[in-house]
Amino acid sequence: MRLDKHLTINNVQLIKIILIIFIPILMASSCKIKREDSSAEGTSTEKTIAKPEFSADSAYLFTQQQVDFGARVPGTPAQQKCAAYFEQKLRAYGASVVVQKTNVVVYNGKSVPCINVIASYNPEVKRRLMICTHWDARPFADQDDSAVAKPIIAADDGASGSAILLEIARQLQKKNPEIGVDLVFLDVEDYGQPEYELNQKQGDFYCLGTQYWCRNPHVPNYKAENGILLDMVGAKGATFTYEGVSMQYAPEFMKQVWRNAELLGYGNFFQKELTDQIIDDHYYINQMAKIPTIDIISRTYTTRSGFPKHWHTHEDNMNIIDKLTLQAVGETVLATIYNF
Repeated sequence: MRLDKHLTINNVQLIKIILIIFIPILMASSCKIKREDSSAEGTSTEKTIAKPEFSADSAYLFTQQQVDFGARVPGTPAQQKCAAYFEQKLRAYGASVVVQKTNVVVYNGKSVPCINVIASYNPEVKRRLMICTHWDARPFADQDDSAVAKPIIAADDGASGSAILLEIARQLQKKNPEIGVDLVFLDVEDYGQPEYELNQKQGDFYCLGTQYWCRNPHVPNYKAENGILLDMVGAKGATFTYEGVSMQYAPEFMKQVWRNAELLGYGNFFQKELTDQIIDDHYYINQMAKIPTIDIISRTYTTRSGFPKHWHTHEDNMNIIDKLTLQAVGETVLATIYNF
């Protein structure tokens, strides 16, 4: 009995010695293994995206040059001059350019000129991405308190999206994408019925240039895999949400574009929040041309309309244009092109 007890005590002491020596070693090894596993997991799940070259200074200049023509209202000299400016710039940046000229009837029965300008890169490539914007100015400021019947200069609501497309064209000439890209400048988007008129004539009087393009594409049987619409993309403090029509027709593509923005550091601009549906150019492109298209459009909760306070007012001028917003949107779209 004593022998058994003596042997048991010795065994316990031996086990304690072994534990004292080896437990720290095992713990250190375990910690090392966990750290290595954690590091490996971080490497495998982390995603990056190359930051494309995009000049906000150039985009700002392109915005200013459009505004310098005056309000680009259909049927005015400013419309004709700006359309010629787009064509000249796009050809200089190496694009194949098609200019569509027609007339459309607006809400008051008036027939006005409509000029769509389409610039194509890698026109022979079947897999295509379409980027579009409207470029016309609204002929009245029906959301303003004064000078309501006077046309707005439309620095944000028209010129900013066109400016970003011009800078994208400049960059595509320098670094050709693997896919085909079509930059579509759409006219007569903003000639819809003014709110101050009584007995408004009902009908689809917005986005008339887009409706014409959908019925008469610049290339027979034109098809793009996806589309991106830019609308009001240049103002200071702009935020862009998951717009309802976009999420109905192209939810995964929209999430990918927003993810690209986040990876580029612009998550504060591109907010992952679902907002109501907007009948904008992309609505007709989705419905008529069957191209799954999203809308990058500025939204806010501080106004009744849900749009920024300068929307359809005379405050929509160069004073509200911000280079950081132009940079955020331009880089995001360009990165989407190069990583499509």
